[in-house]
Amino acid sequence: MSDILEILSPVGDMECLHAALDYGADAVYLGGTAFGMRAASAKFDPQTLKTACDLAHEKGKKVYLTCNTLPRNNEIIHFEGFVKDAEAAGVDALIANDIGVFSLIKKYTPDMEIHISTQAGIVNFVTANEFYNMGAKRVVLARELSLEEIAEIRAKTPKDLEIECFVHGAMCVSFSGRCMLSQYLVNRDANRGECAQPCRWGYHLMEEKRTNEFYPIFEDEKGTYILNAKDMCMINHIDKLAEAGVDSFKIEGRAKSSYYVSVITNAYRKAMDIYNADPKNFELPQWLKDEVFKVSHRAYCTGFFFGHPKESQYYENSGYIREYDVVAIVDYCSNGMIYCTQKNKFNKGDEVEILSPIGEPETITVDEMFDEYGNEIETANHAAMKMFIKSSKVFPKNSIIRIKR
Repeated sequence: MSDILEILSPVGDMECLHAALDYGADAVYLGGTAFGMRAASAKFDPQTLKTACDLAHEKGKKVYLTCNTLPRNNEIIHFEGFVKDAEAAGVDALIANDIGVFSLIKKYTPDMEIHISTQAGIVNFVTANEFYNMGAKRVVLARELSLEEIAEIRAKTPKDLEIECFVHGAMCVSFSGRCMLSQYLVNRDANRGECAQPCRWGYHLMEEKRTNEFYPIFEDEKGTYILNAKDMCMINHIDKLAEAGVDSFKIEGRAKSSYYVSVITNAYRKAMDIYNADPKNFELPQWLKDEVFKVSHRAYCTGFFFGHPKESQYYENSGYIREYDVVAIVDYCSNGMIYCTQKNKFNKGDEVEILSPIGEPETITVDEMFDEYGNEIETANHAAMKMFIKSSKVFPKNSIIRIKR
């Protein structure tokens, strides 16, 4: 087990980057404009990537860049420019899957740290050791491993080979994210960052001679979403992951909102701090356990960590559970007022909860609210309007004001 356990947060854009850094990530992972497994969140061109690295490094945090697709012939010829741009931007490591990509990283940027993506499907210590011998600094293990299997890999690999595992977020129905379903059905290649998530769709059965007559597929009475996996959540088991030898605790969600990144990063940061303070008596307070339910999420499970998953599929629908809305973001506090930017409609008299990186969420009632000109208002219903709320409590910039719907 490493002396320093890393909280690794997903970043899809600059707003998410600020959220991750503000709420306690030790490192972030993000995608450039090519070669990443989330094409929709490939927002970081060379200049934006450099800005992101500079911001992270100012706070003592690291940036890992994904290049974990399986590039075709017409794509791989552009990789030299990509990897040299990454080096110039100051990224701390590249996350790779394909062995050819790995070799080109070593060729063009020999000093670059390389992490082996979960797409490589590492499930044993022999494979982990071979990647180490090739020059990998870290392996991101397959999500299909149990804690016992992870512990054996840790015991049978060099101590300076870091182990990273996904601990929270959406789970793919295929092995380690390697899936043909999307490409087969809609010609969007999941292995090149374009997954249409057909595992979340509802399916029906059609009999050969009765075309256009569709029948639901049932697994008993639960329904037809036979491929739809629950989300993973291991926040209550930080201690067991650490004891198994996990060095980096990875949160899924590069396509998720900055609110998601803030809340989940904050939750795992607080959980890790509690673990570090007293590893032998790890126990989370109820408010912290509740935090992971205050973002859009599917029903949770613990994946394969405790053996073959039980109750890990959700058959009723593929939608998210969402009970909280962000209504404003704190700009600053002064003279008994919270100055903020509105995000969603809320009203005078509403009870709101304010989440900051410091401590647990606090609940206040909006007794008085004003527009930016000081006029008292009954409702905040204009997108991005500047406004302020009367409150004796002080919160840091970028604290989140949310309401339970």
